[in-house]
Amino acid sequence: MSGNPFLDRLRADQLTLMMGIRSARTPDAVRVARATGHHAVLIDLEHSAMPADSAAQLATAAYDLGLMALVRIPERDYGIIGRVLDGGACGIIAPRVEDAERASAIARACLFAPRGQRSQVGMVPQLGMRPVPAAELNPRLDDGTVVVILLETPAGLERADEIAAVDGVDMLAIGANDLTAELGVPGAHDHPAVRDAVATAAAACRRHGKLLMIGGVADLATLGVLTGLGACPLYLTGTDTDLLYAGAAARAREFGTRFGDGEYR
Repeated sequence: MSGNPFLDRLRADQLTLMMGIRSARTPDAVRVARATGHHAVLIDLEHSAMPADSAAQLATAAYDLGLMALVRIPERDYGIIGRVLDGGACGIIAPRVEDAERASAIARACLFAPRGQRSQVGMVPQLGMRPVPAAELNPRLDDGTVVVILLETPAGLERADEIAAVDGVDMLAIGANDLTAELGVPGAHDHPAVRDAVATAAAACRRHGKLLMIGGVADLATLGVLTGLGACPLYLTGTDTDLLYAGAAARAREFGTRFGDGEYR
């Protein structure tokens, strides 16, 4: 762990694919992500009943396989941050952040003093579970930890500049599904208001040297337009539940065509 290769990759504008994990509970899902060319996994604690120990096992497997493991925490649950980072995660995604004060609290929970207030730990999976002196461990973990702030409301977008300016924040992300719902146009990812929101966030990120990601947009043409407004090439290809459904539906259609009446219901 020297510096942060994941952030360096994004700053170099290299295509980076991330798979979401919501329902899986074993490292097999991480192995599938690795085998299919993904570079990162998003372990979702906001939209699942997954316990922290399962998230830690998934994150540790990802690290061992050379993948970045980002954990999306439940809204305003700052207590879980230290537990999943100590358990092997290398990044946090914090949802529905609307001001710099909240963004700062999240960043400080991810980083050791003096930049933050992460509780001291002496052994972590990322360093082989061997005792490491704090003077060595703290800067290595701080360098390797990615803090992502998710903007999902008009209020958050209005304060994008002050949020992007927060020390310790590495990336802003647009949560397109929640944002379109808040804007009164649910699911309309190609709406001009969404493009305006992305442009606003992109400008804030440029001013403060931060990265921007677009999340929640399945249509690749629309995603390409929004990314072209200033987002980095980090793409969420889907979650395990989405991918399982798509694969199962495709197989059912194949069987219906081959052995049935050609129709799929």
